[in-house]
Amino acid sequence: MKYHTLLFDVDDTLLDFQQTEAEALHQLFAEQGIELTPEIRTSYKALNHHLWREFEKGQMTRDEVTGNRFGLLFQQFGKTVDSQAMDQRYRHYLNQGHHWIPGSHELLEAVSSEAELYIVTNGVSQTQHRRLTDARMIHYFREIFVSEAIGAQKPMKAFFDHVFANIPELDKERTVIIGDSLTSDIKGGNEAGIDTIWFNKNKLPEIPEIQPTYRIDSLEELYLLLEISPH
Repeated sequence: MKYHTLLFDVDDTLLDFQQTEAEALHQLFAEQGIELTPEIRTSYKALNHHLWREFEKGQMTRDEVTGNRFGLLFQQFGKTVDSQAMDQRYRHYLNQGHHWIPGSHELLEAVSSEAELYIVTNGVSQTQHRRLTDARMIHYFREIFVSEAIGAQKPMKAFFDHVFANIPELDKERTVIIGDSLTSDIKGGNEAGIDTIWFNKNKLPEIPEIQPTYRIDSLEELYLLLEISPH
């Protein structure tokens, strides 16, 4: 195989976070007796995306993101809610989502016997471990690196320094990160000196200053790129 060490992101790389998020929001709002209108859904996604980008840049903590997002959302609509309580219930529903990205399970089965696999995620530790376990994926990975436990997040150098220090006999020349986010996965990998694979299944716009080593639109493209045959 071209690479010996594969670093996988989770959300929208192996597991379909878009579907999980949609279902969790639907269940949360139904429980709260609040209509989840298209306007609220769109506003939430935009706000949540902005807050997580601020987290990536070190401008906010994870607790600030998760604890304040519903309060900030409803402020836009002139309402006050218990933001932290809503987020706890949202997290309860989010933990239950473990929808596979098409081809992810088959890919892991094929590459796990040929390379060392690791998870690198900015998600919440409890949520990601639960989802990977329920999806019957967790056994493919030698270790799960979560920013919450590390104390630094992608794309920060400290996150990748920790990951590299905890992978025995790491060869950066034969290490690649695979993820859907240019601003965390690809930027972080670039700055850490490893190859990067941008999985752009959602057809997101490019960011000229962040260039991946490779681009793919489906996980099936990885077989050829990684020089491995499907089982």
